[in-house]
Amino acid sequence: MAGRMRRALAAAALGVLLAGCAEFPDSGPREWRDKVEGSGELGGPPLVPTPNPPSPQQPPQSAPGPSGAPQPPSGCVDPDPQVVATCLNPVGAIAVLPDSVTALVAERATGRVLQVRRGVAPVLVTTVPTDTSGGGGLTGLVLSPSYVEDQLLYAYVTTPTDNRVVRIAAGEPPKPVLTGIPRGATNNMGALSVDVDGSLLVATGDAGRPADPASLAGKVLRIDTLGRPARGNPDPASPVLSSGVRAPGGICTDPATTMTWVTDRTATQDVLHLLVPGPLPAPAWTWPDRPGVAGCMAQPGVVTIAQVNAASLFVLRPSDNGAFTGAPETILRGTYGRLWAAALAPDGLLWLGTVNKDGGNPVPADDRVIRIQPPSGGGESRA
Repeated sequence: MAGRMRRALAAAALGVLLAGCAEFPDSGPREWRDKVEGSGELGGPPLVPTPNPPSPQQPPQSAPGPSGAPQPPSGCVDPDPQVVATCLNPVGAIAVLPDSVTALVAERATGRVLQVRRGVAPVLVTTVPTDTSGGGGLTGLVLSPSYVEDQLLYAYVTTPTDNRVVRIAAGEPPKPVLTGIPRGATNNMGALSVDVDGSLLVATGDAGRPADPASLAGKVLRIDTLGRPARGNPDPASPVLSSGVRAPGGICTDPATTMTWVTDRTATQDVLHLLVPGPLPAPAWTWPDRPGVAGCMAQPGVVTIAQVNAASLFVLRPSDNGAFTGAPETILRGTYGRLWAAALAPDGLLWLGTVNKDGGNPVPADDRVIRIQPPSGGGESRA
């Protein structure tokens, strides 16, 4: 509970700072232009171990063109050294394995979970029965907190009757862990994360219904791996940790500060919340232009948010009390198209998944999984 207390204190401090303007909680209103990066820190290939040679099922990559720049994608072959996997269906979630070069990828509409690694053809792990109506589908995937020992996965999925958390074990059909999360005509999306104490954090959509304190919709739940309320929840008998979300796209925790962030889409704007027990306070950040916030990644001094409609990453730099410093940055704008899933690997690299086949302008290699060096934290934005 010490980490949760720190989050509550951070949120209290943030609430004072937000009194001036939600968009600049650290110093009130000010004019700014987001910094757009297309080269430099994120412009080159990541520093990663040399991958295995390509398997027979996937052809080798194309050679550089006459100018020395990589050739554009040709079919399912993408010469970009940061592209890990190609020709997928829209990616709903990513969970990176402990080796940092292999990941499990959830396709939102098909329910397939694939193991991907650069230079190796994707391998089907399992298929989770899913229903995509109302924006739902397979939208959350995390490794078990004790994955090295149990090799289990947890997923958030929409079914014809509800939204639920399921457990996935090799060679077995998915087993329900927490069921009965309401589903509706809209806002069935959800997200999963693992808290610093090993419990599961579950952000649920409000299913297009008015707020209901007794419902599990429109909440952030905190449960153990058996689906029971986690220790330290406001009500020991309830899985509900926080309330007040509508259509969450991502939830991410900074392991150092223990601050957890939730992206959400309201009826009038996109928002970023700092998670605290009980009703959520005013947003920590707002986007009136509604860029389609989705998955997120949190590390000391940096929060990175995937944006679907804006086809980019948005970078904020929080201080220890949750206020933001410096100017925000927009990076990778238009480089890979519509971004949804985001996950941090153990080696510090950021994995992203695209959803260009779902309302975008896909290239032949879409949809893709990308692995990049994330932006650094540390306060003021770079000049």
